[in-house]
Amino acid sequence: MPGLLEVTCLHEHDARRSAEGGADRVELVGTLEGGGTSPEPAMVERVRTAVDIEIRPVLRLREGFGTDGGEFTRLTGLVQSYRDAGADGVVFGFLNGYDEVDVEVCAALAAELDCPWTFHRAVDHALDTDRAWRALLPLPRLDQVLSAGSVRGVEYGLDDLLERCRRDDRVSALVMAGGGLQPEHIPWLARAGVTAFHISGSARPLGQYKAYVDAPLVRAWRELVDDEVGRWGPDRG
Repeated sequence: MPGLLEVTCLHEHDARRSAEGGADRVELVGTLEGGGTSPEPAMVERVRTAVDIEIRPVLRLREGFGTDGGEFTRLTGLVQSYRDAGADGVVFGFLNGYDEVDVEVCAALAAELDCPWTFHRAVDHALDTDRAWRALLPLPRLDQVLSAGSVRGVEYGLDDLLERCRRDDRVSALVMAGGGLQPEHIPWLARAGVTAFHISGSARPLGQYKAYVDAPLVRAWRELVDDEVGRWGPDRG
């Protein structure tokens, strides 16, 4: 049972190196400010030309996890532009003024989609994460939730993330673990049923975003993920 490895990329050069290292998917951002904002559709097209692995651009026009009616039209327009440019899916996630999942906005966006999507780490910023997960499970076409289990990263949220996955197979099937993910976290997460993993700074030399993604670093993560998911997958015991 193969694992899924996603890498945050800023441009086609990052994406090409991610693919060379064996990544399955690119999370494409325009900037890294505030956790990542939307890329230009032209960049999606350049990345599509460079690689044949899956591409999911981020739908986020400003820092924070809120949006409004004025942005909604722009977001839906971006979705169509991204799809026309060759994107396979998108990444988004919004909270309302009460720091709860903005079900109305997320469901409306999901209804506009003809592709799968990822709810990003906004889930870790929800006031009540149990309630947030309950709100996410019924959303259409959602096939991944990027989570560290804590706003401070996997180092601090690992225990909570493991417990959540062990309690509910639907959650473990959706979780894509990421946010300061370290190699030592992978065996624990794989054993809890997690098969999808997201890396960002750790795909770059010394974790520096001024450096391009490094294919050998991605390859090391690829081998680790596949080894551990293969060891602990449901068909392996």
